[in-house]
Amino acid sequence: MTKRMGYRDWRWQALWWHHFFLLWSTIDGQTRYSIPEELEQGSMVGNLAKDLGLGLSDIFDRKLRVASEADKQYFSVDAGKGELVVNDRIDREALCGQSASCVLPLQVVIENPLQLHRIEVEIRDVNDNAPIFLKSDHIIEIAESTVVGVRFPLESAEDPDVGSNGLKTYTLSKDDCFTLKVKEIENGRKIPELVLNKSLDFEKRAIHNLFLIAMDGGNPVKSGTSKITINVLDINDNVPIFENALYKVSVQENSPNGSFVITTKATDIDKGPNGEIEYLLGIHTPPSVLSLFHIDALTGDIFLKKQLDHETQSSYRIDISAKDKGLPKMEGHCSVQVDVLDVNDNAPEIVLTSKPTSVPEDSRAGTVVALLSVRDRDSSNNGKVTLQLPKSSPFTLKPSFSNNYALVTSGPLDRERFSEYNIEITATDSGSPPLSSKKTIPVSITDVNDNPPVFTQPSYNVYLKENGVAGSILYSVSASDLDFGENAKMSYSILDSKVQDVSVSSYVYINSDNGSIYSMHSFDYEKLKVFQIQVQAKDQGSPSLSSNATVHVFILDQNDNAPAVIYPSSAALGSLSHQRMPRSAKAGHLVTKVTAVDADSGHNAWISYRLAEATDASLFTVNQYTGEVRTKRAVYEQDDSSHRLLIEIKDDGEPVQSSTVTVSILLEDGLHEPILDLRQKAAEPSKKHGRIALYLILSLASVSVLSLVTFFILAVKCIRNSRSSGSCCIRRSDCDDYKNPNRNLQIQLNTDGPIKYVEVLGGDMLSQSQSFRSCMSPMSEYSDFTMIKPSSTTDFKEVISVLDASLPDSTWTFESQQVS
Repeated sequence: MTKRMGYRDWRWQALWWHHFFLLWSTIDGQTRYSIPEELEQGSMVGNLAKDLGLGLSDIFDRKLRVASEADKQYFSVDAGKGELVVNDRIDREALCGQSASCVLPLQVVIENPLQLHRIEVEIRDVNDNAPIFLKSDHIIEIAESTVVGVRFPLESAEDPDVGSNGLKTYTLSKDDCFTLKVKEIENGRKIPELVLNKSLDFEKRAIHNLFLIAMDGGNPVKSGTSKITINVLDINDNVPIFENALYKVSVQENSPNGSFVITTKATDIDKGPNGEIEYLLGIHTPPSVLSLFHIDALTGDIFLKKQLDHETQSSYRIDISAKDKGLPKMEGHCSVQVDVLDVNDNAPEIVLTSKPTSVPEDSRAGTVVALLSVRDRDSSNNGKVTLQLPKSSPFTLKPSFSNNYALVTSGPLDRERFSEYNIEITATDSGSPPLSSKKTIPVSITDVNDNPPVFTQPSYNVYLKENGVAGSILYSVSASDLDFGENAKMSYSILDSKVQDVSVSSYVYINSDNGSIYSMHSFDYEKLKVFQIQVQAKDQGSPSLSSNATVHVFILDQNDNAPAVIYPSSAALGSLSHQRMPRSAKAGHLVTKVTAVDADSGHNAWISYRLAEATDASLFTVNQYTGEVRTKRAVYEQDDSSHRLLIEIKDDGEPVQSSTVTVSILLEDGLHEPILDLRQKAAEPSKKHGRIALYLILSLASVSVLSLVTFFILAVKCIRNSRSSGSCCIRRSDCDDYKNPNRNLQIQLNTDGPIKYVEVLGGDMLSQSQSFRSCMSPMSEYSDFTMIKPSSTTDFKEVISVLDASLPDSTWTFESQQVS
C-alpha cells in the first residue's frame, strides 16, 4: 500500500509537469490544445481569449461560452483570465477506450455578432492503469504424452492505457519444462502462449506452478500477475483439431435474440470417450462477450444471447475450446471473428449549439438566428443526414463545418404579420428505410417602426354651434399604429396654419394623448363660418413616423343678431325718421320704405315688418315682407297733420330677435307725389330709358349665364370630390351678408349628407335684385328655399335647374317675397 501511494504521488507530479508544458496549435483555422488526462479541476488548458484574439471584456460583453459534444462539460472558461480550464475529472480510457487518438471537440460560441469557433483538446494518455488478468489463477491440464513444442494459449492481460503506456510484454517464471512465446495477432494484440519445452513426466512431477507477468511500457513500468497451475495428466495423446483456426462471420446488429451465428467443428481421431468432443467458450473470454454469445456444447453452433449494437462495438473475437472426454482431457482451440453490420436503427439528432436570438423585422437576408449541429450514431450512408425546412419559412440553413449549420434569414420579415416563428427542422438520414427526427426552434421577431399611424378617416366634418363655451370639446380624432410598444405609442398635435391671418392654435388645442380637440373661445358665425384643422398623429419610434388628417369645422348659425335698420338712414343712426306726405294722397300711397338686414343666416335672417303703434292706425299700414309704409285710405280733413309710427322688425329665428324704428310723418298741403310722378315718367316711352334698359338686360343676362355655367362646373366637381372628402365649399367672392352688397354671384354649398346650406346672392338690397337661399338644420332632411324678387322668371328657372342637376335627390320648397 505504501509503495502504491508513492507511485501515485510521483504520477501526479508528472501530470503537473506535463500541464505546465501544454501545447496549443491552430490547424486549418481550428485551435488545438493537448493536455494529459487526470488533471485536477481548475487546471489551465490554454489562454482561450488570447488565442481567439479577444479581450477580457469581450468574454462578458459577447457572452463567450463553451459547448462540448460529450455528455459531460469537462471544460469551462475562467471569465477573469480568459483561460480554458478543466471543469471535471477526465479519464481518457472512459472517453476514448483503446483508441490511439483521443480528441474532445469543443465549440466556442460568441454573440453580438454570433460566431462559432471550433477547438480541439487532445487528451494524452497517462500510465495510470496496470495490466490486469481476468482470472488470478489459471489451471491447465496437460497429458504427459504431449509432445515437445505444443503450445497452450494463455489468458491475455488487459491494459486500458494506450500507446507506450499500454501492454508491452509478458514474462514467465522459470521452469525447465515450459517457456513463453508471445504471439502478435491482428490490431497488434499480444497473446501469450505456453510452450512445452521438455517432455513431462507425471511420475516425477504432477504439478507445475508458474507465474505469468504482464508489463506495460510506462515509466515507471506497471505489471499484473496471473498464477498458472499445470496439472500433468496421464495418457490420451490426441487433441481435438478444428477445421479452421479462425472463423469469420458477419451479423446484422438487429438480429433477434437466439439467432444462429456460425458453426465451429473439431475432430478427434481417438476412439471412444477420448474422441468425444465438447465445445465451450474459451476460459479467458471477456464477460461482455459471454453476455452476448452462447455455444452449443454438442454441435459447436454459436447463437446470440441478446441483440448486438454496432454503435457500441463493431467487431468481436471469440475464443472457442474443444475438449475430448478422455483421461486426461485433450483440448483444441480456434477463434471466431464476428463483425457486426450496421443497420439504420438510430434516428438523426439535432442539437442546438446556441440559443435562438430575437431578430428585428428589418434584418437583412443572411442574419444568423441560431447555431445547431446534427449527428447520427449510425455509420456510412445510414449516418449521412440532410436537413430540411418548411418551404414557406423565411429562413434557411447555411452549412459551416462537420455537420454544423447556421440558421439564417432568407427573406423579408414582418412582425405585424408574424410576431413569432416556430421553425420545424427535419433531419433525415440516407438509410433504408430512412429515419428522421424533428426539432422546433422558436424565433421571436422584434418590432421596427415601419408603420405610420393611420387615422380612422382621412378627413372629418365637425358641425359646431356658434357662441359655444370656451374649452368645450369639438371632436375626438383617432388613429391606430400596427407597430408594437414604443413604436405604437402616439401623440396628437395640430399643425400650424392660418385662419383669417391668425394661427389656428389661437382657436383650438388638442389633447396629445387621446386626440380630443377643444375650443379656445366661442365662435361667431357672422365672423367665421368654416375653417380647417390639420391634425398630425406621430408615433414614438426612432425615427418617428406620422400621418395627417384634416378636420373641417363648420360653424352653425344661432339667432344672436337682431335686425338692423339700414333705411331710412336717420333711423339707422338711431334718430327719429321724418317723412312728409301730401294731404291729397290716396289709398295705397307709398309714404316710405323701411329696410332692415339681419347678420344671421337662413331662417334666422328672415325679416318681417309690423306696425306696432300708430297715432292713427286706420290711416297707415306696413307691408309684412317689404317694409313699405302705405296709406290705407285717403287723408281726411280732420286728420292730424303729424303722425308717429312705431314699426317692429322681427326675424324668424328661435328665440325671435326684434328691433323698432320710429317714423314721424308730416301731412302738408300742395306737396306733390314724387314717387307717383316717377312711375308716370317711367311709364312714358323714352328712347334713352329703353337704351339703358337694354344695356342692363344684356349685362344681367351675360352675368347670369356665366355665373350659372361656372356654378354648374364647380358643382359637378364638388359632387365628385365629395365622395371622398365628404363636403365642399365654393365661393366666387367674399360677402358679409347684407352689409356689403354687390352684384357678384355667391354660392355656398355643403354636400356632406343632407344639404345644410346653399345661398345664391346678387345685386343690391334697394334695387330690383335676385336672392336665393336654402337653409337646413344639420338634422333636417328638407330644404326651405327663399326667393326675393328675381330679375326674371328665366333666371329663377336656371338657378333651380342648376341645383336640381347638382343635387338630384334634394327636395326644394319655395316662399316668395316681393320688393318694389
